[in-house]
Amino acid sequence: MKARDRQRILILLLASVLIISGCSQENEKTYKPTVSDSPERSGVPVYIFSIHPLHNPMRLHQVFWPMIDYLNRNIHNAQFKLEASRNYTAYEAKLYDGQAHFSLPNPLQAIKSLKHGYRIFGKMGDDNNFRGIILVRKDSGIKKVEQLKGKAISYPAPYALIATLMPQYYLYTHGLDVMHDTETRYVGSQESSIMNVYLGNTAAGATWPPPWYALMEERPELKEALEVKWQTDSLPNNALVVRKDVPAELVHQVADLLFNLHTHEEGRQILNRMKLTRFEPATEQTYQKVVEFIAIFSKTVRPVE
Repeated sequence: MKARDRQRILILLLASVLIISGCSQENEKTYKPTVSDSPERSGVPVYIFSIHPLHNPMRLHQVFWPMIDYLNRNIHNAQFKLEASRNYTAYEAKLYDGQAHFSLPNPLQAIKSLKHGYRIFGKMGDDNNFRGIILVRKDSGIKKVEQLKGKAISYPAPYALIATLMPQYYLYTHGLDVMHDTETRYVGSQESSIMNVYLGNTAAGATWPPPWYALMEERPELKEALEVKWQTDSLPNNALVVRKDVPAELVHQVADLLFNLHTHEEGRQILNRMKLTRFEPATEQTYQKVVEFIAIFSKTVRPVE
């Protein structure tokens, strides 16, 4: 096969990722949640475990289903079903309506969920990885933030804390008024934000390390074409929240299993899919630094609803 033909096939495959990952307002109204289809056990209550759009629904199911399966095999008085939403708007609507029993929201969503009947009981570890990164093509010639003026930048969603708000704040503190000096494109997922840069649709794209690492493993050509040009400071990683009416004994069982995944080989394999080394206990106070950041961001860049 000629090099040109291989390149055309590659572009088509990558474009398909973009289509799957992208979303529109029209799709939001008709999209049905992706829920794991494991058979229900008779007489055992079912609990929904929702994950915020760290990835597109297909990838998210691949990454997090082993964790849900592990809970199901080790907790016999309950059954868990994984739910993935196509975009942040759909996920937040369901979370704030109390449709999930357990959930893994980003820190901003976790803070908001406290007013909707949830409490924080844990979090992902590796806070050093919970930072925004901004990608550009290596052949773009972009070396300074100011060179993005007048250009399009892709982000996963308006209120993706680490992959949108933190990068926008970074650009602001480095002299770029992102809301007026650039064209902002919210493209629906982490993968889509990356692919928009690769395909030349945007001059830069924001995401965070885990989806970038995962996509590079699947498509090494991305590493050859793209580079992490800038990275933000870190914040406390994504939270584990639970609805307040879930039995305390069950919450303890879930917490014990998740907080000890890093202590055995099967658990480490589950965590490795998430590009994570451990889960750990957390409370509302753990995210005070996020509350402070949101206050600063809202005053300087744009209001956060």
